[in-house]
Amino acid sequence: MAKTSKNIYDVSLFRRLMQYIRPYKKVFFATLCFVIGISVFSVWRPKVLQQAMDTKIALQEYDGFVFYVVLMIGLLVMEVVCNLLFIYYTAWLGQTVVKDIRIKLFRHILSFRMKYFDNSSVGVLVTRTVTDMERIADIFSDGLFMIFSDLLKMVAIGTVMVYMNWTLALIVFATLPLIIYATNIFQKYMKVAFEDVRTEVSNLNSFVQERITGMKILQLFTREAQEYENFKKINERHKIGWLKTVLYNSIFFPIAEFLSSITLGLIVWYGGLNVVLDETASVGELTAFIMMVPMLFRPLNQIANKFNTLQMGMVAANRVFKVLDTNSHIDDAGTIEAPHFKGTISFKDVRFSYVQDEEVLKGISFNVQSGQTVAIVGATGAGKSTIINLLNRFYDIQSGTITIDGIDIKSISLKSLREQIAVVLQDVFLFADTILNNITLKDNRISEAQVIQAAKDIGIHDFIMSLPNGYHYNVKERGVMLSSGQRQLISFLRAYVTNPSILVLDEATSSVDSYSEQLIQEATDKITKNRTSIVIAHRLVTIKRADNIIVMDSGNIVEQGTHEQLLKKKDGYYRNLYEVQFMKEESV
Repeated sequence: MAKTSKNIYDVSLFRRLMQYIRPYKKVFFATLCFVIGISVFSVWRPKVLQQAMDTKIALQEYDGFVFYVVLMIGLLVMEVVCNLLFIYYTAWLGQTVVKDIRIKLFRHILSFRMKYFDNSSVGVLVTRTVTDMERIADIFSDGLFMIFSDLLKMVAIGTVMVYMNWTLALIVFATLPLIIYATNIFQKYMKVAFEDVRTEVSNLNSFVQERITGMKILQLFTREAQEYENFKKINERHKIGWLKTVLYNSIFFPIAEFLSSITLGLIVWYGGLNVVLDETASVGELTAFIMMVPMLFRPLNQIANKFNTLQMGMVAANRVFKVLDTNSHIDDAGTIEAPHFKGTISFKDVRFSYVQDEEVLKGISFNVQSGQTVAIVGATGAGKSTIINLLNRFYDIQSGTITIDGIDIKSISLKSLREQIAVVLQDVFLFADTILNNITLKDNRISEAQVIQAAKDIGIHDFIMSLPNGYHYNVKERGVMLSSGQRQLISFLRAYVTNPSILVLDEATSSVDSYSEQLIQEATDKITKNRTSIVIAHRLVTIKRADNIIVMDSGNIVEQGTHEQLLKKKDGYYRNLYEVQFMKEESV
């Protein structure tokens, strides 16, 4: 943190951010013109006032005074117009740039390998995609252009001051180094404070998102009180982070206001003496200086405030670019497009580990012939689900080969590979949308008529039509309006309607009712018929019907064969598993 605080302004980061403005150069340069207009029109008002005071009011000559009044009004109107256009187009530029970055970020996240999500907090990624993006937008709407506008205004006012009366200007400039020094110290502390704030915002978002998602678990295990206390601690750290920024602001801005008031007092005192005694300054000049001192100091105070906004935006941009720079993609170098697989699958000496030096699969080999149904059984942690993940290339193997129809899956494009493999997972995820959209995932190539026919084919059309609005029934977030069995039926239909070459099923039904289980079994029979299928089997009926059973234990294949063949092996792993687990099911 201390190292970061030394670099208040990261040139390389800023340059990278500015690259996103290139498509909108016309708007960018138009905004700069508005900035110049604001500075010119605002700085001319004190000068016009000085002329009106010295040439008309002081001499009690009122001919032509109306001209100065009209000129002042005109300058004010032009300044307002430039200000309006400036504010609008800086906000437009900020939101447009952020839209482009957010799209790029989301596209980047979509291509991450599963390992990245295994090790990353969903709440943090949501913060990067939503909250941090708004801070980046503020760089343009409230930070960068505002700072440039204030600096230009200060330079213009300072130049006019020197031109009008250099002795009075020196009095004003004498206090500027103090304010600039205070501003520099202020920014260093605010940089660290804002980084702490962004960290705590990410932690808070992550905590809340996970607890709301897992609310059922919290309530089942009566963890409400403990999680409430944990939330209070995180919220307290968040509050402390923000209070640091408030403390630094409460110290800096009163000091800046005090120095501004001192400067104004000196101008009134010294300038007044000059007017009365030496006549080296005119009443108009004194009036103009009294008007210009706040115009000079207020932008300086605002620069400090806008610099805070710029810093928060730069911190947010740094966090977003770290995600964009993350190289966590499956290598999609495959050039083969496979419109349809025959379905012959081969694993040869496949080794894989999620964590280095902790192998989950230890050199396994097996073959699945086209049209076969292969069941995989074994204890929890044996490596069954890993086979599904590897076949779809959610992860890449450390050694060995996986082929489909004799082609290494790394040689097949990811899109082509995954379009031909449908997966029904044990943990069914449904979006907060209609049943139809959850089935098609808004793929325009799949019509509602096709979905209805597919539902009839696998025997779940009547179940869907029994729901309010049928296929247009909104299942809400994660499908909470449906039972676990109903969600599984929807996932079966989602897989079937794509007409995949290969089907992978994790068909756990331990928590579903008997009616849903019957529908699931009928659906399983339909969608696996004449199609290569790999099933992580949890039910005896599926195992019995399988053409081959692969028995796994601790990342190894310990047995293979049909149900009857494996039962003949005395003291065999499958036979023991069958006697412990499946005979109860058979007796029922």
